[in-house]
Amino acid sequence: MLVLAGFGLNHLFRQASVQRFEAGLEESIRGLQAETTVDNGQVYAPPMTDVRAYRPYSGFYWQIAEVDAKGAVKSLVKSRSIWDSKLTLPDGIGAAATRTPGTSVYFDTTDPLGKRLHAAAQVSSIPGRDQPVLFVAAENRESIDEAANRFITIIVGALVVLGAGLILAVYLQVRIGLAPLFGLRREVALVRRGKAERLVGDYPAELSPLAGELNALVAHNQDVVERQRTHVGNLAHALKTPLAVMLTEARSTPGELADIVERQAEAMRAHVEHHLRRARAAARSQSTGERTDVGEVLDELTVTMERIFQEKGATIDWRSPDDLCFRGERQDLQELVGNILENAGIWCKRNIRATALPSGADWLTLSIEDDGPGLPAERREEVIKRGARLDESAPGSGLGLAIVDELARAYGGDLTLGDSALGGLMVKVTLPRVEA
Repeated sequence: MLVLAGFGLNHLFRQASVQRFEAGLEESIRGLQAETTVDNGQVYAPPMTDVRAYRPYSGFYWQIAEVDAKGAVKSLVKSRSIWDSKLTLPDGIGAAATRTPGTSVYFDTTDPLGKRLHAAAQVSSIPGRDQPVLFVAAENRESIDEAANRFITIIVGALVVLGAGLILAVYLQVRIGLAPLFGLRREVALVRRGKAERLVGDYPAELSPLAGELNALVAHNQDVVERQRTHVGNLAHALKTPLAVMLTEARSTPGELADIVERQAEAMRAHVEHHLRRARAAARSQSTGERTDVGEVLDELTVTMERIFQEKGATIDWRSPDDLCFRGERQDLQELVGNILENAGIWCKRNIRATALPSGADWLTLSIEDDGPGLPAERREEVIKRGARLDESAPGSGLGLAIVDELARAYGGDLTLGDSALGGLMVKVTLPRVEA
């Protein structure tokens, strides 16, 4: 818009300058018409008050001529400023002026020095002469072009300043006028990352209802999570007690039927634990305010696992940034890391390495490696299946990595198996991260 405005203003200014210039030429022609006389058929021009008409090649010229029937122009009298030359008129100017007597025709031409002129030609009758004559006045048009160039320079500078001012004004309006909205966005981000439980900012009347609705939504979400946890806990107690009674009775009464009941009850309990764990993790993953320090959990579990596997002299080297936090409950991270470390402790020869690192702004990766026999690539998917055991002689229930996979997926992450630089298996888990 500013560019179009600049072009428009330049056009209007140039048009006004030309009109003012042509008005001066028209005045010169009228002065010639008023004082021109005829004596014995000879045309005489009046003395001009403009001294430029007497200075050779001054840039101001006039000429009185006659136009024949074919439109050819023949000079009768001319200003001394033309000297021994004459004004060059474009073809057809004489005929055009003859068709509209008393009205000026404007055109561009050049003087004897080749400079650009803007001229006016008008056919008019004078006393003492039957045939009308053509009055021509011309002036150097540099003044028009220079004025237009100065104007466009000023306009460009003014529009640049205006444009910069508008941009600055819009920027300030956005930054200042929308500052409360930016503040609301930051607070929502803090709630999502677990750094705040609700919005506490003081917002203008336009945003206060939105902040209230967001707080209500957060509170509702927390209520839903709490109800899910309560239902899960009630279900766990309701199912575990009958299963415990069945197992006790089966073990106190040996026999084939008792063995079948015991095996099925154990399977049922494993299924219950599996689904309860998954439900608890899914409920916790919906919570926005949970945060767990990864380094603290690794330190606690490292001490525990080294005691459990002290007979084989297992050592665990763990590393984690001080500010790395898991976006979830501590119990889930303990269960997840504990199962991986336990699996590594069973199969390692001596060394285990655990490394936790941030992976982007919202995720972290936990890698646990051992120096055991490793696992062929074609059999890695099998060990993630619930209850799968590749070596029945090894201790454990076969649920470790399956539990890890379920917990990771419940939080939106994943589990992958690969080759360790130590020579054994590497278990890598991706989990949601929250800033400390």
